[in-house]
Amino acid sequence: MTWDQGTLLAVLGATLGVFILDRWRFDVVAMASLMTCVLAGLIAPEDAFAGFSNPAVVTVAMVLVITRTLGRTGVVDEAARRCTALAGGPIGHVAAICALGAGLSAFMNNVGALALLMPIALSTARRNGYPAGMLLMPLSFATLLGGMVTLIGTPPNLLISAFRAEATGSRFLMFDFLPVGLALTVAGVAYLALAGWRLIPRDRGVARDDIDRFRVSDYVTEALVRPGSPWSGRKVEQLEAERGASVIGIIRDRRRVFARPGTVSFQSGDVVLLETDTATLRQLVELEGFALVAQGGGGRQLVLTEAIVVPNALIQGSSALSLDLRERWGVNLVAVSRQGRRFEGRLRDANLSAGDILLLDGDRDTVAEAMAELGCVPLADRKLELEPRRTLLALPLFGAAVAVAAFDLASAAVAFTCAVILMLAARIIRPMALYDSIDWPVIVLLGAMIPLGTAVQTTGLADRIGDAVIMLAPQAGAMGMLAVVLIATMAVTPVLNNTATVVIMAPVVISIARQLGVSPDAFLMAVAIGASCDFLTPFGHHNNSIVLGPGGYRFGDFWRVGLPLELIVIALSLLVIPRVWSF
Repeated sequence: MTWDQGTLLAVLGATLGVFILDRWRFDVVAMASLMTCVLAGLIAPEDAFAGFSNPAVVTVAMVLVITRTLGRTGVVDEAARRCTALAGGPIGHVAAICALGAGLSAFMNNVGALALLMPIALSTARRNGYPAGMLLMPLSFATLLGGMVTLIGTPPNLLISAFRAEATGSRFLMFDFLPVGLALTVAGVAYLALAGWRLIPRDRGVARDDIDRFRVSDYVTEALVRPGSPWSGRKVEQLEAERGASVIGIIRDRRRVFARPGTVSFQSGDVVLLETDTATLRQLVELEGFALVAQGGGGRQLVLTEAIVVPNALIQGSSALSLDLRERWGVNLVAVSRQGRRFEGRLRDANLSAGDILLLDGDRDTVAEAMAELGCVPLADRKLELEPRRTLLALPLFGAAVAVAAFDLASAAVAFTCAVILMLAARIIRPMALYDSIDWPVIVLLGAMIPLGTAVQTTGLADRIGDAVIMLAPQAGAMGMLAVVLIATMAVTPVLNNTATVVIMAPVVISIARQLGVSPDAFLMAVAIGASCDFLTPFGHHNNSIVLGPGGYRFGDFWRVGLPLELIVIALSLLVIPRVWSF
């Protein structure tokens, strides 16, 4: 192994390790890795930012703009409500919501498809008395399956197409993914509707009456000990023992009490940081002399709305204090459900993360506007912002762009860029909203990782890894190697970003195909499928992280439902891929 190959392998290994730690944003990590390779001489300075001009990056940006606009037309909401209303029984409802999720994600970002349908899934669950968890995990999995169907369904497909163009001179077209992706999606949705939801424990996200304003079991909130409270003068350990609440901290006279919480006695005026179930919190507030800090210490009626922080939302990584939610946005942060992660400090100072569920206080219209600008997803019906008559023009423009790309009249990047320009000309999209619609961390991640993938090829590291893989299974043949590639990609994806997985795996499988003397198409298709399949963990894909809290899931729920689905994907892929993309 040469010095350049060893250095690049070390950089990729370090990048993988930092991704797994999940302490820094993935776009920052990717850019740091890129700069390290440039400084080490592995990537020429003039090629450092070549990834940002890659058609895959442009296509992702334009599709994000178009699908955000389509989501605001109300067409998706109306279609989803009609489909779920017509469906009967749990099998019908799971099938309807999963089919819609898969269909949407075939043409838009997975997270966007989930964000559109999650409020409708929750309202369907409440209306029919189902646990929310019965619908949300199947919906998340269905959006991942649907992304395999088209070129624009998920960024990994676009990257695979770019790698194929470099290797063979021709790229995958819009519906080249359809035969394999559709077969997997139909089989996956059928499994989720007939059997998958039955494997989810019935107590996950139990439906509650609308009168119960707190619908998530473990919120962290701040409560004020009011004058005359029966808990004034009593010890914290008594509250924890008798009510089952967890006292995380106490603020007295604007200073944190650093003594062991269990030994401290409550005093009137104390601000108590509590983590407890909803029933206990309501009892403390309504009957036992506590008041939520958001009420101003009094009895003001709160108007509460639940929202979830999605990946790359403006609010992610910031706190209520730094964002100045009350002054700038007109909303108060009442409570946060952090899905078991450690909570320290004041509620207003907590840095919010993807998957956190927020309880916001404020006028409904004000909160809806704030959530839209902050990038959070409401766990209730959305307020649509644009005039439907005008935004409905986005549908034929989007359809025309898909047709142009499908018939290879122009590249996907050109087709969707033209569609966005026409939407701007028709005033369907406001110029400022154009940039707000783009998920910039994803764009930075793609632009930074593509040169790393090129370096894997140019340094000969891909050939070196390909040689090692073939030596490990010399008698496997093309079919056996296809199984190895698919399973290896599916194993790596949960711990590594799916974009990074493609960037690392695609050059390797091209090298393997070359050494076997076969076409790389089947192997590239296996990488695309494997990079889209994380059904075993709540953190391998953003969609699983988003539904973790609202669905009330535990870690083991994902592999309980996801393992059979992964086995279905593996078996069906090995059956279909060689027939569609021969060696």
